[in-house]
Amino acid sequence: MLALWDLQKTLPIRGALLIAALAVGGCSSQLADMTPTDAQAHPREPGSYLPVHDLPPDRDEAVIPPEQRAKIEAELAAARDRQAVAGKDGK
Repeated sequence: MLALWDLQKTLPIRGALLIAALAVGGCSSQLADMTPTDAQAHPREPGSYLPVHDLPPDRDEAVIPPEQRAKIEAELAAARDRQAVAGKDGK
């Protein structure tokens, strides 16, 4: 008898929740299809791919002058050597 009483109390609540969920679910699909009035129309055909094999022309001069490049390479080699020595000393 007690189980029947609990079922009668919760059944209207469950029914109301089910109806509310169905109502909200039905509205969301209609709202998703709407577009703003000032939205731009999407093109019917997708755009073509960018040209992959079209490369820019070769440069006439180097980006970094050779003297400056040699200096940078020497500084990087010296920093690498210092870190290698510091790594061996730390172990």
